[in-house]
Amino acid sequence: MTEAWIGETLYDGWQQRFRVRTELARTRSAFQDIVVFESETHGRVLVLDGVIQITEGDEFVYQEMLTHVPLLAHGNAASVLIIGAGDGGVLRRVLQHRGVTRAVMVEIDGEVIALSRQFLPGIAGDAWTDPRAEVIVGDGIDYVARAETGSVDVIIVDSTDPIGVGEVLFTDSFYEHCARILTPNGIIVNQCGVPFMQADELRDTSLRRARFFPHVSAYVAAVPTYVGGFMTLGVAAKGTNPATPSVETIRARAEAAGILGTTGYWTPEIHTGAFNLPPYIAKHLPAAK
Repeated sequence: MTEAWIGETLYDGWQQRFRVRTELARTRSAFQDIVVFESETHGRVLVLDGVIQITEGDEFVYQEMLTHVPLLAHGNAASVLIIGAGDGGVLRRVLQHRGVTRAVMVEIDGEVIALSRQFLPGIAGDAWTDPRAEVIVGDGIDYVARAETGSVDVIIVDSTDPIGVGEVLFTDSFYEHCARILTPNGIIVNQCGVPFMQADELRDTSLRRARFFPHVSAYVAAVPTYVGGFMTLGVAAKGTNPATPSVETIRARAEAAGILGTTGYWTPEIHTGAFNLPPYIAKHLPAAK
C-alpha cells in the first residue's frame, strides 16, 4: 500500500510534509481549495490552497497568543471583531474573557466554518452557540467599511497570507477603516507570517498601519506547524502602547478575565516577553515614535 503524504506549497524552495492517516474532506469552495485530514503527528489538519492553517496538535499556541495578548493589553475589551478564523478557535478564546459582551466573527468562506464544525469540533468547542457570539458568513472588508465609528475595542484578523482571498486584508483602505471603527484605546492584531521566510509581510503591513495608528509593533509565538522560526503577530494601537503593561498588570487582568491557569502556551511572562524581538525581526518594524 502506497503511503499518502500532503506537502505544504507555501514556499517554492522549502516544504514540510505530513503523512496522512485519513483524508476527511477535500472540496473546492467559491474561494479556495479546502482539505481536512488526520495526520499521524499533529491530529487533524486544515489546509487552504495548499497552505497549512491549523492543526489540532498545536492550534492552542497560535490561538491563545492571537487572542489573549490584545485583549489583555487593552484591559477592558467588551466588543471584539474577528475577521476570518473560520475554524472557531479565536472565537472560543475571545469568549473565555468574562468582560466580553459581544464577539462578531466575519468569515468569507462558509465552507471553512462548516467543515471545521464537522471535522474539527474541539477547536471551537461551544463557541458557535454562545449567545454573545454573532457569526457572519460575509466579506470582512465590507463589514469594516460599514461598521459604526468607535464601536469595537479589539479587532483580530486571522487570515491567510496576503495572496488570493486574504490579500485585501492587508491594504491601506482596510487599516484606515479599522482605525475608524476602533474605540480610542482600540487595538488591532493580525498574523504577519514567519519573518525568516516572509519578512516583507511584516515590514509592509507595519508600514501601512503606521499611517493610521500611533503605536505599531509586533510580538512572537513559537508555533511548531508554522515552520521557519517565530511567527510574528503584528499589533497596532490607537491609545497606549500594548507592549508597556507589566507582568503584574497582565496577571491581574487575566485573573479578572477568568483565563489565568486555563492556557497551554500563554502566561503573563510569555505575554510580556513576546514583545522582546530578536534583531532580525525588529529591524522590519517602523522606528518607534
